[in-house]
Amino acid sequence: MKAEGGKTDSSFIRHPSSFSALIHRLALVNAAATLPLLFIGALVTSKGVGLAVPDWPTTFGYPMFLYPWSEMIGGVLYEHSHRLVASGVGLLTLALAFRLWFYERRRWLRYLGVAALGLVILQGVIGGLRVIMVEEALAILHACLAQVFFALAVSLALFTSREWSERPPIRLADGGRLWRLCLFTTVLIYLQVFFGALLRFTGARLDLHLLVAVLIAVHVALLCRRILVVHSDQPRLARPALLMGGLLILQLALGLGSYLGRFTPLARDLPVIAVEIVRTSHVVTGALMLAISLMLTLRSRRWLAPAEPARSEEFLSHQVSA
Repeated sequence: MKAEGGKTDSSFIRHPSSFSALIHRLALVNAAATLPLLFIGALVTSKGVGLAVPDWPTTFGYPMFLYPWSEMIGGVLYEHSHRLVASGVGLLTLALAFRLWFYERRRWLRYLGVAALGLVILQGVIGGLRVIMVEEALAILHACLAQVFFALAVSLALFTSREWSERPPIRLADGGRLWRLCLFTTVLIYLQVFFGALLRFTGARLDLHLLVAVLIAVHVALLCRRILVVHSDQPRLARPALLMGGLLILQLALGLGSYLGRFTPLARDLPVIAVEIVRTSHVVTGALMLAISLMLTLRSRRWLAPAEPARSEEFLSHQVSA
């Protein structure tokens, strides 16, 4: 647009960088808020109080936000708290999708924000139908989609960061090999999410859960070794790799505790609250591992050397506009 005298009014020209501090902070808050939501949701399952509130979308006939705090006791406290926190995450996702749609230059990221909003709405509906229909299949689907949404929320935080808005700082000569290793590890971890949900709700397929756990341990070890040996000078790879290695050790310990607390005679002697916390932490630690593995997958894909071009240039380029 031109001002008087034929000169261009610079206030109407978009900055060449697509980084927005406000959008990025909102994406970070959304991802951070999703983690306690996962914890509360897993705790509801660990305590077996998922049906403590028999109706939906109301709570014992009350509108959700008007239910008396004084009556939030026992299982109702956990289940209704889960609904309230989920509503908060839904509102954050709505705000993020709105900001992305109207202020983000990259078309694919705008639609990814819409996808996140659609997913959180779908997740709420499935959770409600689980209460009304009392179907274990819906409970398993609800648990699996929760992990997908958390991974998507973390991805949005990465995509809206200054790191992703600017040109890649490096190019990895072996980026293709590293990317494939990261991708396969991420797929294995999500497969474990499904078998874990199946085991938690039905008690079935412990064998597959243990088998995939072994495969994940091997692949995480290989991934961490490769990054720490070949790319130790890249903190954006090395630090997440170290964290994922530590989480793997913690996860194996929590998995052993969960097994002892459910499938052995020791379950009768262990404190109930301790077993519930261990089982819940097992779910949340798995979600963190999934998010970190996905982050490493995305970074290694973005940092491919020119000799290893990505298939979707639009996805990787910060130049994409509406």
